[in-house]
Amino acid sequence: MKTNRLTIILAVILCCMATTVDAQGFLKRIKDRAVDAAKRSVEYKVENKAGRVTDDAMDAVLDGKGKKKDKSGNESSSRNDEEVETEPQEVEATYEQSDFVPGSIVFFEDNLQNEQMGEFASKWDLVDGSTDVAIIKGKKCIHFEPGSRIEPLMTNQSSYMPDMFTLEFDFWMNDPKTEMHNCYELEFSNGNGEDVYQIRIGESYSKLEVTCRYKSTTGDWRESGEGKTWELKKNDWSHFAMSFNKRALKIYINGKRVINIPNCTSAVRMKIHQADWGGFNGNKNYMTNFRYAKGAMELYDQNVTDMSAVEKAIATTGKFVTNNILFETGKATLKPESMAEIQKVADYMKKNPSVRFEVQGHTDNQGSDAVNDPLSQQRAESVVKALVGLGCDEFNLRAVGKGSHEPVADNKSEDGRAKNRRVEFIKK
Repeated sequence: MKTNRLTIILAVILCCMATTVDAQGFLKRIKDRAVDAAKRSVEYKVENKAGRVTDDAMDAVLDGKGKKKDKSGNESSSRNDEEVETEPQEVEATYEQSDFVPGSIVFFEDNLQNEQMGEFASKWDLVDGSTDVAIIKGKKCIHFEPGSRIEPLMTNQSSYMPDMFTLEFDFWMNDPKTEMHNCYELEFSNGNGEDVYQIRIGESYSKLEVTCRYKSTTGDWRESGEGKTWELKKNDWSHFAMSFNKRALKIYINGKRVINIPNCTSAVRMKIHQADWGGFNGNKNYMTNFRYAKGAMELYDQNVTDMSAVEKAIATTGKFVTNNILFETGKATLKPESMAEIQKVADYMKKNPSVRFEVQGHTDNQGSDAVNDPLSQQRAESVVKALVGLGCDEFNLRAVGKGSHEPVADNKSEDGRAKNRRVEFIKK
């Protein structure tokens, strides 16, 4: 029995010793794993801190690029490639380039030069309100009282606009910081007297806004230009031009196209209205240098047709004659819309660098030779200067003023005088 008890005691002792050894090994393994985890945690923190320092240093080198503002307005670094904000690149807005081509046959024109100050302009009819002749910045013009309407005085007052025409005029814009806002409204109507499109030109927060509400060829009313603004010439004259071809309506301000409508109902009559704009109705609206002409740019046909026309004229007649290079009245200053026509000649000369042109300026017989002869010379020189500015070789150009000595039409009619006011490019 003693032997058995001793054996049992020894077995229990050995078992306890084995259990103790196992427990110590287990605890040691736990301790080792904890130490390893702690080391890895320290290493991760060190690496992470170093990474942040590197990112911050890179942000400083980039001088703020890739940073964005959080909701509180503070800048924070953006480390993801997809979050990096790049500065927008400027691109040329091709729709701003002028492709305006004035109609060749003038059926209404008025620069108000022969009108008396303070009187109603003799070439116009009054519909509403009151207007009179004034002078602003050296130009005689029509001054509109608030809410006034006028229309051209024509032989057929109810229908005079063809299905292809151009309209141009100069209009005055105040500085909105010191004067009342301006708003000009053109109301175009059909044979039944119903409005078919209305063009508004006015100031919007020191910018120029042009809108057109029109009846489409499908019969529904639409609007173009809303929300777009253009640079405003404050306390100065700006130039309006439009081209209508059967259904295509294009509007230009200072030589830049601002509205392009492909399908608009045609009109036969127009009124000019000094309109309200944003609650303002000032009394300083002025307009001058009106020009209505038959003809318009072909539908969706611009540079290709324009160039072939120059080439064809030179090939068949040896010269290119145009009535679409226009000048300020009594001056040699080119109007902005003339550059489209001059560009055609420049393109031709670049394509044919050996061609030489005599650039002839012609006037009508209004005024004396003492005025017209030097004026035509100066105008021809202005065209040459414009061509040189477009990259043409000055050696291949010679300006010659012809005055009114070589008319191509009868100077007794306005249409004839319009044809005589021309520029000819004679191939030499």
